Amino acid sequence: MRPPTIRDVAERAGVSKSLVSLVLRGSDQVRPEKRDAVLRAAQELGYRPNAAARSLSERRTRTVGVLLNDLRNPWFVDLLDGLNSLLHANGLRMMLADARLNRRTGQDPADPLLDLRVDGLVVVGTLPDPAALGDVAGRIPVVMAGSREPAPPGVDVVAGDDERGARLVTEHLIGLGHRRIAHIAGYGAVGGLRRRSFEATMRRHGLADRVVVEPSDMTEEGGYRATVRLLSRPDRPTAVFAVNDIAAIGALSAAGELGLRVPHDLSVAGYDNTSIARLRHVWLTTVDNTSHDVGRRAAHCLLERFEGVGGEGRIQLATPTLEIRGTTAPAP
Repeated sequence: MRPPTIRDVAERAGVSKSLVSLVLRGSDQVRPEKRDAVLRAAQELGYRPNAAARSLSERRTRTVGVLLNDLRNPWFVDLLDGLNSLLHANGLRMMLADARLNRRTGQDPADPLLDLRVDGLVVVGTLPDPAALGDVAGRIPVVMAGSREPAPPGVDVVAGDDERGARLVTEHLIGLGHRRIAHIAGYGAVGGLRRRSFEATMRRHGLADRVVVEPSDMTEEGGYRATVRLLSRPDRPTAVFAVNDIAAIGALSAAGELGLRVPHDLSVAGYDNTSIARLRHVWLTTVDNTSHDVGRRAAHCLLERFEGVGGEGRIQLATPTLEIRGTTAPAP
């Protein structure tokens, strides 16, 4: 049995094929009774538009490619939710690609999405060479979300204000009486901004000689190893500020294995306010980096570029807030 066609829908609704096309494209030039008749006929027949054929006729695929640098980071889930909600409301679909996997297979990270003729590209997270997006931006609109790397001309950047967020959490720990505060640092522009803000805040409070920074790869294992090194020092810290929530989970594990109680013996704070931080048995003090808002702003920038607005590229920073929970307390 052959699938129903647009001609079948037109015959069932008693209208022309062109009017059916207008209804399926969401045109506002169709009278309500005609639109209802077409939609009812399509539903009764089980008709589904041929997306490939429509893409050829419109020269658009109505898809947005999303290049995700790290599928393991739960912060990106909320960002994608904010991104997709606005894209969907504007008739666009999201198509994901794993940048790490593409690099391991020797591909340019964006190539699979470009091969599928996406209408625009959102790059989520830090890419090793964001300058390579310049060629892509010459063909389709590009937005970088959740990253602070230098963007090529014509590429918008939407992220959280990492300097403000790191200052908030460092001042919180100082306000609790902590003086030996260590930072588990990360990599890339985001990691650098958070580390430098931590150091600057410590200096402003006269604690320059107490600054301790331990590098990590921003994973749970990296946070665990960094905390073991920190807690093995003769002047071990009384508080640890981790570059993200995942590293903070590693810090909690290390503290527990070494017999320290959190927050009585050691305060631990993270960054990003992911779903992990909100688990009741974790209840992590962390910085809410407004990931959902970053996603919606990124979608808004992309939609504006579809309309020809944007120019050379803009930087939008969402305002973070501090979520104080159960892993920080006054210094022992």
